[in-house]
Amino acid sequence: MAKAAPEEQLRLLDLQALDSTLNKLSRQAAAARANPELGTVAARVAEVDAELVRATTELGDLERELTRAEDEVQAVVNRLERDEKRLNSGTGTSKDLTALQHEVASLTRRRSDLEDVELDVMERVEAARAAKAEVQGRTDSVRAELRALEEARDAELAALEGQRGQVQAQRDELAATFDAALLAIYERILTRRGVGAARLFHGKSEGSGMQLSPGDLADISGSAPDDIVLCPDSGCILVRSSDWGNQ
Repeated sequence: MAKAAPEEQLRLLDLQALDSTLNKLSRQAAAARANPELGTVAARVAEVDAELVRATTELGDLERELTRAEDEVQAVVNRLERDEKRLNSGTGTSKDLTALQHEVASLTRRRSDLEDVELDVMERVEAARAAKAEVQGRTDSVRAELRALEEARDAELAALEGQRGQVQAQRDELAATFDAALLAIYERILTRRGVGAARLFHGKSEGSGMQLSPGDLADISGSAPDDIVLCPDSGCILVRSSDWGNQ
């Protein structure tokens, strides 16, 4: 059976306290990284981003349609101005002038129809711009919410990392004061069991939270003070207090 002075075994509780704090900080960091609210808001960002893409695409299509409508109106206006200028000049045969009059009338009707189309497209463009602005506002809002959550997470992780660095330094300093053999036993158990050492107090293992059986307590009672005894349930080193066996 491995041995260590009782006072050395007692100091293991200080080391375990630091290791427990490190584990707690690791769990808190993991919880901060896995914050479900981040995933929920990130999903909302993806949704509004998709809406914004659709709104932007629709607006772009309508703006191109408006440009075509404007070009068609301008083309008719240019031709109409040219024909009216020729008509007003009075040059040409009577037949030519009559044909110009008919063409001017036709172009005037055509311009009116195209301007109606242009106006309709303009109205749809304005509606699409308003819709895009509304989606953009929601997108900005949700993205700001996500940034705030990410910044809060990063700040929490930075604070936890700072605490972890301080505790780790204390732990390393304390661990260096232990006998190498005892430290190796403790750390091996810590790695396998999650708890390296715990107090045995009033017949109860604080490593497992269980009351030890009379048989187990009898075995421990028969052990020398410097014997390293293990918890039958958790497997950690049991550090015996002065009244460890009293119930």
